[in-house]
Amino acid sequence: MEIVKALDRQGRLVLPKEWRRKHARSGLVLMRVEENKIIVEPFELPDLTQFFDSVEVDVKTDLADWRSVKDELLEVR
Repeated sequence: MEIVKALDRQGRLVLPKEWRRKHARSGLVLMRVEENKIIVEPFELPDLTQFFDSVEVDVKTDLADWRSVKDELLEVR
């Protein structure tokens, strides 16, 4: 589908409402400039919950003291 859209004085254009509803629910898009084209794609933040509990470490530091935990984890051995 091709749509001719007018730009306003600042060079802005409005993405079609149906496309925004379907692909850009987060309000974020990824815009890529290639030669004489501008490509707009949906952008979704990755789901980081898949990494929860995926790493196990043996720390001796009290977990209530995050600075010490960080220091222990970053310690060069």
